[in-house]
Amino acid sequence: MKLDIFKKRKKQLVIFWIGIIVVTLGSMIITEYDPILGITSIPKAILWACSNFYPNTKALSRLPSILAKLKETIFLSIAATTTASGLALLFSLLGSKTTNTNGIMSTLTRLIASVFRNVPDTVWAMVLLFSFGQNAMTGYFALFFTTFGVLTRAFIEAIDEASYDSVEALQSTGATYFQIVAQAVIPSTTPQLISWILFMLETNIRSSTLIGLLTGTGIGYTFSMYYKSMNYNAASLVVITIIFSVFVIEVISNYVRRVIL
Repeated sequence: MKLDIFKKRKKQLVIFWIGIIVVTLGSMIITEYDPILGITSIPKAILWACSNFYPNTKALSRLPSILAKLKETIFLSIAATTTASGLALLFSLLGSKTTNTNGIMSTLTRLIASVFRNVPDTVWAMVLLFSFGQNAMTGYFALFFTTFGVLTRAFIEAIDEASYDSVEALQSTGATYFQIVAQAVIPSTTPQLISWILFMLETNIRSSTLIGLLTGTGIGYTFSMYYKSMNYNAASLVVITIIFSVFVIEVISNYVRRVIL
């Protein structure tokens, strides 16, 4: 019996890998991708980057304007994350099994969160371009919608995992709904909620760079402008500032997590 199960699993594994190989080869044929050419072009790409993609004296003179655009991108990400997290908390209270008061409302909340969560922020940016055009408002709402969906779902799960004993204890004393939320639910889930907010803040700062290419704002547009004008030295400085800012924010975020967890 065990031998038959082993042979069946082995056969399934072989079929799986054959399917992966077939799909990979088919994709290479359709896209006309040459793996040998791709591998051999790596040394040339590295040589070109070392020869052109580095900040020089002229590029460093543009650092103040680059930092100004970087600040705009970071603040936009913070604004979208904080406002979306506030709304997500309200919706998560309606969607959680621990705090919901209506089954239909809980299902509807989860459905709304799923829709917003499964549409990428870049797609939201492309859709919103038709309404708001290329400006910071488009980038803000694109980040806001995706963040709202992700955080609502994450907050619902965090609240569902919270201990129900404290909720039952307050209910038995005749506490109101808002007293239960304020005294039992929020205190027990605060570390998880803050951790998720910090995670989305890091994610949004990275995403806002790409969204800036579409909306014509922030550090993403600055990079696109320098790159399209073949000012590779200034473009490399933009990349360096983005990488540095992401590392700094991640260090701060990890420190906050260690303090609250």
